[in-house]
Amino acid sequence: MRVWVQSWALLVACWWFGVAPASAAGRPVQVCVQDQRGLPIVGARVQLLGNPSQAVVIEAGGCATVNVETQTMVEITRDGFTQMVRALGEENRLVVVMQVAGAVEEVQVTAARSPLALDASASSVRTMTGEQLREAPGYTLDDRLRQVAGFQLFRRTSSWVANPTTEGTTLRGLGSTAASRTLVLSDQVPLNDGYGGWIHWSEIPALAIQDVELMRGGASDLYGSSAIGGVIDVVPVIPKSFDYGFNVAAASEDTSTVDGLITAGVRGWSGLAASSLFRTGGYILTAPQFRGPVDIPSNVHSQSGRVELRRSLGPDGDVFVRGNVLNEARSNGTPLQTNATRIWRYVAGGDWSAGNAGRFLVRVYGTDQHFRQSFSSINATRTSEKLTSLHFDPSQQVGGAVQWARGYGKWTVVAGGDALDTRGTDLEKITGVSLSSRQRGGGVYGEVLWQPTTWSIAFSSRFDHFASFDADQVGGIPPPLPSISQNVFNPRLGVVKKITGSLSLTGSGFRAFRGPTMNELYRQGQVGQQTTLPNASLQAERATGFEVGALVGLERFGSVRGSYFWTEVNRPIAAVTLVSTPTSTLLKRENLGQLRSDGLSLEWQLQPARFLSVIGGYQLAFATVTKFQADPTLVGKWIAQVPRNMATVQVRFQNQRLGVLSVNLRTTGQQFDDSANQFLLAGYAQVDLFVQHVFGRRWTVYSGVQNLLNQPVQAGRTPVLTLGAPVTMMGGVRFTR
Repeated sequence: MRVWVQSWALLVACWWFGVAPASAAGRPVQVCVQDQRGLPIVGARVQLLGNPSQAVVIEAGGCATVNVETQTMVEITRDGFTQMVRALGEENRLVVVMQVAGAVEEVQVTAARSPLALDASASSVRTMTGEQLREAPGYTLDDRLRQVAGFQLFRRTSSWVANPTTEGTTLRGLGSTAASRTLVLSDQVPLNDGYGGWIHWSEIPALAIQDVELMRGGASDLYGSSAIGGVIDVVPVIPKSFDYGFNVAAASEDTSTVDGLITAGVRGWSGLAASSLFRTGGYILTAPQFRGPVDIPSNVHSQSGRVELRRSLGPDGDVFVRGNVLNEARSNGTPLQTNATRIWRYVAGGDWSAGNAGRFLVRVYGTDQHFRQSFSSINATRTSEKLTSLHFDPSQQVGGAVQWARGYGKWTVVAGGDALDTRGTDLEKITGVSLSSRQRGGGVYGEVLWQPTTWSIAFSSRFDHFASFDADQVGGIPPPLPSISQNVFNPRLGVVKKITGSLSLTGSGFRAFRGPTMNELYRQGQVGQQTTLPNASLQAERATGFEVGALVGLERFGSVRGSYFWTEVNRPIAAVTLVSTPTSTLLKRENLGQLRSDGLSLEWQLQPARFLSVIGGYQLAFATVTKFQADPTLVGKWIAQVPRNMATVQVRFQNQRLGVLSVNLRTTGQQFDDSANQFLLAGYAQVDLFVQHVFGRRWTVYSGVQNLLNQPVQAGRTPVLTLGAPVTMMGGVRFTR
């Protein structure tokens, strides 16, 4: 790790001081790139740092020649392998051995808020690389993340047709309602909706995403509220030099997408501009046997954009400002059920090292959001509907975060804090009732990491204050609107013991929490004919859990990780059924007494041959209600929308001349749509295909099929049965500089 940091520092120094371009008269150096078995890695890109004109691609022989005038650094990159940086001295030939991405020594940085090699982390971390994201069939980010066993939205529908209030996500079988029990963030900035806690999966333009890291298990010790099931970190593209790319695709269901990205850098300044345009005609969610004249395709039109300006502060630091916008409009399956979202997000910050004082991080951010949603009632024959409510929900957020980290030999110390203030209003136009409220949360945390030769021991803890206050209703008959104020302490201990060079044992224990959202406290919601009442007296969820496991490196073939996890959540917020009829269901949010999720997870990233990789995972989760004094009949019931079994497998074939073929299998066992386990959703298995071919190194033509066998996917019973996506086909063209 130290060598890598030193190499990176020298790399940035070369760029900062302006390494002169090498000319044809420079000294030729042959760079040969191979994998751990000694086989050449065709297609690897060799780049002289500080000299964009000196970039070559490794051909069939495994070697390429660059012209070098002075000693410098060379960067070697290849999709599917870990990036390498090496120094070029006086030698005329350099041999570089690249490791398969996902091997034991892969470095995970942002998911733990401190640099830590994968085999030195007690957390279960999975990285979806940029290459894997591009090759996963699907239109939106959540579609692509379904390749990770255990990842799921509240319902089985994708965000490209789902109601936003069902786009909360969960890990480790803990379930979700509208809100996520998993924190989603990007560059230390939370992306969970400030008012409702769900996720806007199309907010970041597709080409502005570098990769995505998923850390499973409670993480409130560092991240605070919502990180009960884990943390999903969307790692952004950081502009460095001139580059550009675009993607154009069309698909069935009247679907199209256009993505663009351009970056530039000169004399310490760099910038980025990116955009994604997506539209789909969608499909009818209601199962054929229940459809009526009111049922129309559920669809979305969305546009997202990002601009960023960055200034280098020297060899190891920079400051930046960034703006992001999302605008989308949706039909939720009937003429009168629609919603629209517009989010403006602003971020400014800096990262720098101050010599022996350590490394510092600062973020200041804010959002301005407008959300509109309409609800209706539908008669039993689904021949007519009536508008019942029309909600306007503006909200604003202001937040910030600071962090400091420093190494002392075998010790690493991390300290930081963050704060977030949210103001929101729910205005119901038909009744004229308006309810405004405010939430404030913040915490301070610290972590001490000790890494002797074969051990890695990390203790971290965080103190949070969470409050909901200033709730005020205008119009109607105001219900009791109590203020909520809670102080929460969340510790975590993680231990890794390296038994051999390829085997590590891991264990961790934690506390975590999630505060109720304003949507859960104050706003009535509806999905289909299922209406959910708010509850202004909800308390924060508290979780206790542990995980033990092992990570095995299979020498040249990749790695396998297995673990047993156990998490118990007290006062979980769930929608409890009050009244159910054949055409409608009335629920209310309540703090259940207790739920528990325990089970096994297994993941593997293997490359048995140079042309073949196999990546997959399996999760077994026994997720049940263990206490509920108000209704003991719920004890022993499955947590809504959580299956016992989930598995994914991707088999990827690559040939330099022919291209890439990947076959993806995803299977999920049966689950229930409701807390009373009255509405069973059958299990399913889905096969996806993806193929691509590269022309002239820069042009890529690709095609994909989701749900190849057109298997019916039961997504929800609200109480009318709704379905997941049928077979969909897509094709497109990508260009990268």
